[in-house]
Amino acid sequence: MRARTTIKDVAEAAGVGVATVSRVLSGGSASQQTRERVLAVAAQLDYRPSALGRNLRQRRTGGIGLLIPDITDSFYGRLADGVLACARAAGEPVIVGATGDDAEGEAEMIGILLEQGVDRVVAVPSGDTEPWAPALRAGMTVVFADRRVNGRDDMVGAIPAVLADERSGVRTAVEYLVGLGHRRIAYLGGVGQSGRAAAFRDTLAALGVKIDEELIVFGRATRDSAYAAASGLFQHRPDLTGVITGGNMLGEAAVLAARELDLRVPRDVSLIMFDDVPWAELCAPPLTVIAPPARDIGYRATELVLRTPGRRTRPVRLPTELIIRGSCGPRR
Repeated sequence: MRARTTIKDVAEAAGVGVATVSRVLSGGSASQQTRERVLAVAAQLDYRPSALGRNLRQRRTGGIGLLIPDITDSFYGRLADGVLACARAAGEPVIVGATGDDAEGEAEMIGILLEQGVDRVVAVPSGDTEPWAPALRAGMTVVFADRRVNGRDDMVGAIPAVLADERSGVRTAVEYLVGLGHRRIAYLGGVGQSGRAAAFRDTLAALGVKIDEELIVFGRATRDSAYAAASGLFQHRPDLTGVITGGNMLGEAAVLAARELDLRVPRDVSLIMFDDVPWAELCAPPLTVIAPPARDIGYRATELVLRTPGRRTRPVRLPTELIIRGSCGPRR
């Protein structure tokens, strides 16, 4: 039997992205030339978008889609555990997909879920609005978890979200380091962490500490990139005395880079990591962390996606906790 044609097959044959195919087939905006090419290829390959072209409310198969950037990341593992617990209590199965923090991968997974008749999704978005407007037009109910999408699309901007109160968490961490006498504090961030970087800047300004943009560095969503960013930061700015990392992969990179460069924690540099993972307490010294409620975020997001397809623009924000351990000390 010939394998069923997928939305990815259509995209490859038409020479466009999966998000573009999804947008064309759901009636979204595209140039006339692109629209005609996509529709011609779809007809040639006998592609039949079972969910995109029909009323999902009449064809839904049940279940919830969960889209996360990385299934190996412990934060997303705990978030997924909350989603699974809530879905289990409601008697709903969960289909999990990893997007790699990539808009094309995200669009592909959305297309697969729609083809399977899954019309409720909890997602940690990559930050691109493009995959989500077609999904909403196709009838998908979406709740974002941990992040929101930045953009001017009113439809996507109205998607509900359950978030950690990252501004409060970062503010508390910066205040703690400044209280220890640190003034040259760096922020090491990653994908989707613009809010944490903004809170870092705002808190320094409120405390009267000069903002040094060279000390605000971002890495991509890979361990190699995170390590390169941390190592480069330590080598180019040996005068820094404190670092706040925006996630556990970045925290791991900072610990490894400091060790490779013979920087003593906390004597030479104080470290605070956003996220609490088992290895943080096993470090020597144990890491001070901003602990977000990852499991609760997943649970609450699933409650929302099960409760109603209605929209709420104000996100639910859950509190974080600063857990003080041994990785911070007074500036010397």
